[in-house]
This record gives sequence, C-alpha cells and structure tokens, in this order.
Amino acid sequence: MNPLQQAFTDHADDYDRWFDDHPKIYSAQLSILRDAVPAEGLMLEIGVGSGRFAAPLCITLGIDPSHSLAKIAKRRGIETVIGVGEHTPFRDNTCDAILMMTVICFLDDPLPVFWEAHRLLKPDGTLVLGFIEKDGEIARRYQGEKVKGRFLRYVTYYSVDEIAAFFQDAGFLEVAIAHRRKGFTIMTGKKR
Repeated sequence: MNPLQQAFTDHADDYDRWFDDHPKIYSAQLSILRDAVPAEGLMLEIGVGSGRFAAPLCITLGIDPSHSLAKIAKRRGIETVIGVGEHTPFRDNTCDAILMMTVICFLDDPLPVFWEAHRLLKPDGTLVLGFIEKDGEIARRYQGEKVKGRFLRYVTYYSVDEIAAFFQDAGFLEVAIAHRRKGFTIMTGKKR
C-alpha cells in the first residue's frame, strides 16, 4: 500500500470529519456543484470518497480505491464499487453525468481517467471536475493544514490550461469554467 492509500485507510474518519469542522467551505462547494451537476439521470462520482458530495447531489453510484472511505459512502446511501477511475467495471455510454471532486490531484496520470469518463458517458453527457489549482491560494493554505495536509502532501496540482488539455485530449467538447475563485475551479465538458 502506498503512503497516500495508507493515509486514507488510517484517517478516513478525520478526512470525512473535516467537512463538519468547515461547514461554510463545504456548503459553498456544494452550492457551486449544484449549479454544475445535471439534476437528473444516472450519475457517477469517480473518487467518491466518503460520499460527502455524492449524497447531497443525489449521485447514487461511486467508485473509490479506499475501503475505509467506501464504507462511509455506503452509510450515506451510495452504491460504492472499490476500484480506480482508470479502469471502471461499467459499460460504455452508461452515465448521464460524472463528477470528479478534488480527485484529479491524487492521480499519477489523469488522462486515462478522462478517457474512461468519456467512455462511460452517454452522448451529450457531462463531466464535472472540481479541483484545486496549481499555485492557487487554496493549495497553499491546505498544504499546511493538519488534516488536509496529511493527504495533500502526496498530490500534484494542475493549472486550468492543463485541465482543459486533459478534457480536449479525451474528446470532450464545450469545455468551460463553471466557477473559479481563490484557486478552486469547477470545469465541465460534454461528450458529443
């Protein structure tokens, strides 16, 4: 088990509790996502974690490599599969929307996950990606934070341009910034 997987295994409850301890940030992120995530259809969250975003956004299906976080997501009513976003067990053209919330920074190579999301989406499906920008205010603040820093010491942050290139390289069109503030960005792309 690599150090990041170990951190999520050992500290899943701390990771989940962070959202209770920071209700204004959590509420603001949910509000922003509600505007970006389609309101109906079959939705999947890649990197569902503890289900903190999936459950209130009515996303009923998630995939995550952490058994500890998946248990918490299941308690929130999310049908959770243990696995990784690069290789999901779902059929082509299954999902109407896919959410990846602050997961891209944990990936060794994000492009295969974008390809997989494109494969899973139905035509006209939407990929919604929330991420912490490279060199942004939030990245600097979270690195030194006790709970977040425990996980974020293993990450790679990306710029908006790099994320846009991932969307485009995977075949997404209508790539757009839905929200951008203090180094936290929501981007969307459509499968055509």
